[in-house]
Amino acid sequence: MTQAIPKLISFAEFVDWLPENTGVRYELHNRCIVEMARPVGEHEEITGLLGVEIAVEIERLGLPYGMPNRVIVRPSEKDSGYFPDVLVLNRANLVNEPLWKKQSVVSLAASIPLVIEVVSTNWRDDYHLKYADYEEMGIPEYWIIDYAALGGRNFIGSPKQPTISVCNLVDGEYQISKFRDGDRIISQTFPELNLTAAQIFQAGLV
Repeated sequence: MTQAIPKLISFAEFVDWLPENTGVRYELHNRCIVEMARPVGEHEEITGLLGVEIAVEIERLGLPYGMPNRVIVRPSEKDSGYFPDVLVLNRANLVNEPLWKKQSVVSLAASIPLVIEVVSTNWRDDYHLKYADYEEMGIPEYWIIDYAALGGRNFIGSPKQPTISVCNLVDGEYQISKFRDGDRIISQTFPELNLTAAQIFQAGLV
């Protein structure tokens, strides 16, 4: 479970404060420092699988994309900062990011073709807070991978079942497609990606 640290700070203060090499991940949610839950094995297996599969597609297509590990996504003009589980960056646009070289911060939608969050106990952050901020930023594609079916029933159905919600930006708003079991994931960023929801959910069993 996430734990808030009771002190309100600005985004600049957060970046200066961030400790290094602690093994603990922190984000800034509306000026509040939040200690993120430590990922469990299944969570890490899924992010690892996606990192490999997407990197292969990037290389195959010859795209100017990268997948760094420690980049802060900052919603424009907000005192918030997120470390997505999987982040695809358009390296060609990083010259337009004022905080990139010194602080590894991105805030422009043109720099972020795809962002992925793997749901943990803090599922409301992924379905509400980050969904709204990524949409407002104009990030074209956002995946919510709910492998443990933790989200609310209005997001993943009743009875709850593991679901991948792929949100594509259409006229400034996310349109959501849901994938389960053997459904092949349809991605506008990587249309030839050959992965099913089941393959992603079972990453640790392969």
